[in-house]
Amino acid sequence: MAETAHSIGANTFAFFTRNPRGGKAKDIDPCDIETFHEACKRYGIDTVVAHGSYTVNPCSAKPQVREFAFQALEQDLERMEYTPHQLFNMHPGSHVGQGVDKGIELIAEVLNTVLKPGQTTTLLLETMAGKGSEVGSSFEELARIIERLDCADQVGVCLDTCHVWDAGYDIVNHLDEVLDEFDRIIGLSRLRALHINDSLNDCGSHKDRHARIGEGSLGLEALRRVVHHPALHGLPCILETPNDLDGYAAEIALLRSDA
Repeated sequence: MAETAHSIGANTFAFFTRNPRGGKAKDIDPCDIETFHEACKRYGIDTVVAHGSYTVNPCSAKPQVREFAFQALEQDLERMEYTPHQLFNMHPGSHVGQGVDKGIELIAEVLNTVLKPGQTTTLLLETMAGKGSEVGSSFEELARIIERLDCADQVGVCLDTCHVWDAGYDIVNHLDEVLDEFDRIIGLSRLRALHINDSLNDCGSHKDRHARIGEGSLGLEALRRVVHHPALHGLPCILETPNDLDGYAAEIALLRSDA
């Protein structure tokens, strides 16, 4: 992973802790971990952003689905300690008709079980587009989850540009105001990573369809303003655009430039 990131000019990257559609995680290889740390040091990669499985839904109405969420999150957070002081990102979940209040209650219940004192990993709740019954499409919903947590100091937020745009936050014309709102409701100190994606949809569409940088309704200049915003300086920026390695290399170069 570190070799591939370096080959396209990246100094951070995301990876799935297991198959993104669920299943058993690959066994840890201590030699691989050691080689990984050496490669990261060689290439100046200080921060990486792991991503939990898409099938993890801690607020499902089905007990067996919530049990899988508990098991997968507990295992993934244990595995993250082989690469200490890194970030683990997850989708909060979908309440599937139970209502947002119940969804928030169930998410917090699972997180209070898997977050343990002494863990070095910071768990990130991702901002969502509000598709279907997703929880976390508003800053208020994320704040309500966090305020229920016993180990809230171990939790932050990953802001996805496509998701917040599709959720109704106009980061094209009112980026400063959106960041001020985030700071007022959640606190910018909790913002620990960014997903930089263009969107195929209009603001407030609640559809969550990513586009390549500059090929969507957000546009290159708006996304550059996010990446270069002084309040967001130093945060890892992760691309989740529909691309190949050459495409990611080109997008990294585009976003790093000022014009």
